[in-house]
Amino acid sequence: MKKESYILAFDQGTTSSRSIVFNHDGQIVTVAQKEFQQIYPKPGWVEHDPMEIWSSQNSTASEALSRANLKTDDIAAVGVTNQRETTIVWDRRTGKPVYNAIVWQDRRTADYCGQLKRDGVEAMVSKKTGLRLDPYFAGTKVRWILENVDGVRARAERGDLLFGTVDSWLVWQLTARKVHVTDITNASRTLFYNLETDDWDDDLLELFNVPRCMLPEIKSCSEVYGEVEKNLYPGGAPIAGIAGDQHAALFGQACFSPGMAKNTYGTGCFLLMNTGDTPVRSENNLLTTVGWRIGDRTEYALEGSIFIGGAVVQWIRDELQLVRTAQELDRLAETVKDAGGLYIVPAFAGLGAPHWDPYARGAALGMTRGTNRAHFCRAALESIAFQSEDLITCMEKDSGLSLKELRVDGGASRSKPLLQFQADLLQESVVRPKCIETTAMGAAYLAGLAVGFWDSRDTIRQNWEAEVTFEPVRNADEMAALRAGWEKALERSKNWEEALD
Repeated sequence: MKKESYILAFDQGTTSSRSIVFNHDGQIVTVAQKEFQQIYPKPGWVEHDPMEIWSSQNSTASEALSRANLKTDDIAAVGVTNQRETTIVWDRRTGKPVYNAIVWQDRRTADYCGQLKRDGVEAMVSKKTGLRLDPYFAGTKVRWILENVDGVRARAERGDLLFGTVDSWLVWQLTARKVHVTDITNASRTLFYNLETDDWDDDLLELFNVPRCMLPEIKSCSEVYGEVEKNLYPGGAPIAGIAGDQHAALFGQACFSPGMAKNTYGTGCFLLMNTGDTPVRSENNLLTTVGWRIGDRTEYALEGSIFIGGAVVQWIRDELQLVRTAQELDRLAETVKDAGGLYIVPAFAGLGAPHWDPYARGAALGMTRGTNRAHFCRAALESIAFQSEDLITCMEKDSGLSLKELRVDGGASRSKPLLQFQADLLQESVVRPKCIETTAMGAAYLAGLAVGFWDSRDTIRQNWEAEVTFEPVRNADEMAALRAGWEKALERSKNWEEALD
């Protein structure tokens, strides 16, 4: 293999598509990014245009190669990582989506999930999938499209339609509509995949009334799935790695041993802990999920999902217009020693783990006449840390392991006041690596391992470097008092929408 070859990672996220080129040392050579439209047809509904997802991802690939002055044959392999659970259904012949992509944040199927719980099927679903009956997952979104878009169910039954999460959609497009696959991590987020049988589950497909012929073939996270079509960038390169964004970040953070954990502070927050070769069943409302599969070996993780993490910073910036940038928010937050008794519960799309309350709504509590915008900025950051600590507490109970260090990444991990408050809450070290693009990095590593660009996990582990470590500076008693206030605010936000009916 040429020394000057590189790996290209497609990082298809909730608000933007990015292409990132990595060298053999795991360093970023160049990044190209393009944002795309967020569509909100009704309160609690979130959609994307699948064609815009594809066009934005495709355009960043050509831009990234151009910026780095690279040709397509300089790319040893392509890795794909994606916003998970976001659901697309399209025509296998025309390639045209039958409806917009229904985004993971979307809550339109909350009532249907509630009905299934009342029907007593959640225990069965959880046992098979490791998941909860929640609008978050792809299964109920697929069913909604089949039930609510004219003519779609008949077309699906005839075998004319395909379903996929965003990884499947991108690979299908990249291979000129030849390859319809998903990897095991994305499959494990659908409510259709059985952890124990390692396959799509007929009972679950029957429950949701989804034809099996729509589903992609399940593959490992590190193998050659096909080649990029010649007239696309990078034409002819093998597509050799796929993982959902949070699994890719766990891999990119080199969390290869049981008990190692990472938190991605993105639009939402996603905390995963490696539990090794055996799935750990949660008794504290976390998710049991696949970490990754390489070769014949599958490793598992516990996951807690927070729906609104860094998005609360965007809310302060864009909707309230209290600041112009995230950096300004950080500076303002640092001008006050605390939030002055203010708690923000950013349950704009309900509450994820460990509460699983789709009827919760956002709340700002504890305001006084002295509450100012600096307090709002600080409370917004603290809400991210409080939610993350709730997950870690549950994770330690489930796994029997004590967290000694939290590795962090994602856009909001650039915030010093956030990470310092997180360390204070946990009373443990919080470590940010030199490269926080660990989602794309994980996809690159998985692709590179498949084609021999990297020879082992040891090489990847050696590439990982800490940039800064935040140690706790406030005492545990002080933090316990703040946490008690958070728990009180949290309770006030729950069941809000239902309470208004």
